[in-house]
Amino acid sequence: MESHTETTDFLPPPPIHIGPVKVDPPILQAPMAGFTNYAFRQMVRDYGGTGLQATEMVNARGFVWLDENTAEHPDRLWGVKDEMRPLAVQIWDNQPETLAKVGRRLVEEYKVSIVDINFGCPVKQVTEKAKSGSYLLRVPDQMGAIIEQVVKACAPTPVTAKIRLGCTRDKINAIDIAQVVEGAGAAALTVHGRTAQDMFKGHADWESISKIKPYLKNIPLIGNGDLDSAERVVEVFQRYDIDGVMIARACLGRPWLFSQAAAALQGKPVPPEPSLEEQKACMLKHYELIVQRFGEDKGTQLMRKYACCYAQGRHGARHFRRYVAKVSTRGQFLRIVEEYFPTSLPQSDSATEMDVV
Repeated sequence: MESHTETTDFLPPPPIHIGPVKVDPPILQAPMAGFTNYAFRQMVRDYGGTGLQATEMVNARGFVWLDENTAEHPDRLWGVKDEMRPLAVQIWDNQPETLAKVGRRLVEEYKVSIVDINFGCPVKQVTEKAKSGSYLLRVPDQMGAIIEQVVKACAPTPVTAKIRLGCTRDKINAIDIAQVVEGAGAAALTVHGRTAQDMFKGHADWESISKIKPYLKNIPLIGNGDLDSAERVVEVFQRYDIDGVMIARACLGRPWLFSQAAAALQGKPVPPEPSLEEQKACMLKHYELIVQRFGEDKGTQLMRKYACCYAQGRHGARHFRRYVAKVSTRGQFLRIVEEYFPTSLPQSDSATEMDVV
């Protein structure tokens, strides 16, 4: 099947269905460790445009330990019980029984819409130390066993999988993995267009993502990687054989990106970037949500990385980051935002890329 399609008459992509869950528009917010907590998800929700949001990835083995020791459940499940649906929770580990146990608990107690299994995280703590995440791409049979047990434990709630193209560039096995994933009962597959070896360097290979589609019989294929504008989202739907897209790092300082992409897919005018004052107000609301949960000291420390994301790519961002990365109190944070938050909106070549999983 030809993966490229050249057309001047672009039709909006239809919603996708992940089991009984309708994802409309077919634009998903990626789970990103250390970033996509309840406060961030709420900022995205304020702007709209996502068909499905996801939590940070949850360490299944750690979750079980907390259960057995009657400790508070991890902050990565903050807000999950009360949020609007649909909502996915991503879990990771390499033990089928552990993942199945946690998946069932998420379904029964948290009433999540979707349980997603992470087979794509490339960071060494997850791969080399825990033999999980993208490490499992080298053992498809183990992946299949994991998915089968989690699907059985979570039924009728759908289970999905997120993978990379492979572990290394010379061992891209995403097509084979995709067939294992579907055969084991997963309801959707998301593919990041890099290998684990690539980490976040280079460019996502959408051609390789697209080549997977003919090998999937009944489940949607969701592409992920380098989606940093509404125009790029439209382009990948036009050019590649995919059912949905997942936006990751580009949205961390731009929670309004989803609404822009959704409008572009419908052929509607794309909302402009918010004014500097609107962006500042968004960041401050985000800060207050963090503080309400964690208190001023910890909340201020946690907000520093988000503040750097909001400034990323803006004129004066480097200067702002230098100061905001050191704040430790509410007063310091508010003063630095007022004095140093970027004063104009043109993109800056000095911006650094954020590496998150």
